[in-house]
Amino acid sequence: MAQDDSEKIVQRLTNHLDISTHLRAVAKADPGTGKRRQHLRTWQAGRLARTHADLLASPRFGLAAAFFLTDVYGTKDVSSRDQEVIRAVPAMTKFLPVSALETVADVIELDALSEDLDAAMVVALGARVTTIDAATYGWAYRMVDRRTDRERQIYLVEHLGQSLDRLANRYFAGTALALMRKPAQIAGFGDLHEFLERGYTAVHAMGSIEEFLTLVVSRERLVLNAVFAGDDSLLSEGSASPADSQAQG
Repeated sequence: MAQDDSEKIVQRLTNHLDISTHLRAVAKADPGTGKRRQHLRTWQAGRLARTHADLLASPRFGLAAAFFLTDVYGTKDVSSRDQEVIRAVPAMTKFLPVSALETVADVIELDALSEDLDAAMVVALGARVTTIDAATYGWAYRMVDRRTDRERQIYLVEHLGQSLDRLANRYFAGTALALMRKPAQIAGFGDLHEFLERGYTAVHAMGSIEEFLTLVVSRERLVLNAVFAGDDSLLSEGSASPADSQAQG
């Protein structure tokens, strides 16, 4: 990997890491804000599970769907992961290939953007965050607006999938990741390395990620367009259609 490529990826990573770390610190400083944020994220995780229920149940796509819904956008606190990345950036640039660094940068940027949008949603929802339904969520979504950022969020999911695909298709990538497990723990980014291994396993298991990403991205764009048009129905039901029947394979 060229040194300038590595430096650009690391700069992108650290910039967005600063944003997400700050936003999480703000949420934690006020226990009430932290609880409201958790209510929102729990509801959103449920919405994603409804929208992509067939992918989660699919023998082919299930592992990848679970990875994206739990490891990429889930409800768990990833503050410890952020601190690990901050400490281990020099070691990561030494040990990780560009495809792995790119994957980490995608995750961190997606996380920072999601934290920012979630913070805005928590403010818009106010006390109603504890009793969210599709109509309430859709109203707040439109109040916050930020359509460009919502579209960027979907783009980052797609780009993350593609960078994971590049990692999964590297020659001997699985063996290299396994061999790096102990050095990564020693270097201080063991949790992050486990994340990369889970992502590699999930994507490698289904072959090409293209069909999976097409389904996920098209559905999320359909939801986005519907909600901005004032139709909240897709927030409370699965959006699989007869055209998605291949996802059951």
